[in-house]
Amino acid sequence: MMKKTTQAFIGSAVLLLSSFALADTNAAMAAAGEQVFQQNCTACHSADPSKNTFGPSLVGVVGRQSGSVPRFAYSDAMSAAGLTWTEENLRQWIADNEALVPGTRMRHVSITDKAKQDYLISYLKTLK
Repeated sequence: MMKKTTQAFIGSAVLLLSSFALADTNAAMAAAGEQVFQQNCTACHSADPSKNTFGPSLVGVVGRQSGSVPRFAYSDAMSAAGLTWTEENLRQWIADNEALVPGTRMRHVSITDKAKQDYLISYLKTLK
């Protein structure tokens, strides 16, 4: 009986430590993503839900329908795009927004480094 209890304890401890490690990894990725956001996105986008600037606020962007932020005048191309901002669509947009939505007004940022894309998407997930 002692052996099963010890194994259960060890298994629980491993799961707990793994969840802490995952949380630390997610926090580090989001922090790196905030830097990518500051360098590449803040000239046109806000991380404040009440502020649209040249581009719409990116609060809540992950999972949101494209062209749906209130009080923002989207291009006809973006209004008609019918996208949901999934991780994959965000990755495509970040790499080449003109290829994903031809005719968009957003200038092309072109972050093609997968790690930087991962960081940025991790940060965008925190904006709720």
